[in-house]
Amino acid sequence: MKVFLRILPFFVLGLSSAFATEYNNLYWAPPNVTVGGKEIDKILNFIFWLTLFVFVATQTVYITYLVKYRRKPGVKAHYSHGNNFLEIIWTTIPVLIFLGLAIYSNRVWKDLFRDPPPDALQVNISSYQFGWDFRYPGADGKLAAVHVKEITPENKFGVRADDPDAADDFTATELVFPAGKPLHILLNARDVIHSFYVPSFRLYQDAVPGRTISWVWFIVEEPGEFQLACSQLCGSGHYNMKAPIRVLPQEEYDEWYAGKVQAAAQARALETQNSVQTAAN
Repeated sequence: MKVFLRILPFFVLGLSSAFATEYNNLYWAPPNVTVGGKEIDKILNFIFWLTLFVFVATQTVYITYLVKYRRKPGVKAHYSHGNNFLEIIWTTIPVLIFLGLAIYSNRVWKDLFRDPPPDALQVNISSYQFGWDFRYPGADGKLAAVHVKEITPENKFGVRADDPDAADDFTATELVFPAGKPLHILLNARDVIHSFYVPSFRLYQDAVPGRTISWVWFIVEEPGEFQLACSQLCGSGHYNMKAPIRVLPQEEYDEWYAGKVQAAAQARALETQNSVQTAAN
C-alpha cells in the first residue's frame, strides 16, 4: 500500500496533463487536424496514462515482493489465504474505470456522429478491390441517392438513371474539400469489407457491402494534404489501397469545383452529341 501511495501522485499528474492538452502525439500519432479528433485524443491519452500507471504499479509491487520475500536460509515459507478487502478493491476499481470509459466514449461517439449540419458537403465514397472512387454533387448542389442493390460494375455508385439529381454529379479519383467546412461522407463497398481510415482525422469507419454508411461527418480545421488508406485486410492488393486527400482554402476549392462542374458538363454535351450523330447515321 505504501508503494501504491508513492506512485499515485505521478498517475494524477499524468491524467491532468492528458486532459489539459489537445494532443501530444502519444503512440507516435500524427497531429490531429479535426474538431472531433480532440475528444478522441483525450480518450487515447487517458488510456495511455492509465496503462502506464498500472504497468508501473504492478511491476513495482512485483519486484518489491520478489526481493523482500525471496528465499532466505532458516526462514520458512508462510501460506497466505488472501485478503478479501484488497480483492474487492482491485476488482471494483477496474470495473468503475471501464464503466466510466464506456459511458464517456459513448457520449463522445454520439456527439461526433450526430446529424450532420444542413450545409455539409456530401461526397459519396465507393470502395473496391483495390481503390476508391468519389462522387460529388454538381451545380445544383444535390447528390443523387445511392441504391446499394443497383450497384454493378457499370453502375459503381448505385445511382438510378431517372434520378434528376444525378444529371450533373461528377466523379474524381481524389477526395477534395474546403477547410473549416463540414464534410458528410456516404460510404459504400462494392465487393468486400473495406475501411475509411485517416490517422490525422482520428477517423476509422468500415464500409460494408450492401449498406450505405451515412453517419460519418467531420470538419478539418486547416488546409493540408493527407492520405486515405484502407485498414481492413481486403485481399492481395490491400497494401496499395490508397487515395490522396486535399483540404483546400475555400477559394481554391471553389476554383477546383467550378472546373470539375464545367468539365462534367462538357463531357455530357459531347456524349449527347455523339449519341445524336449515331442515331442519325
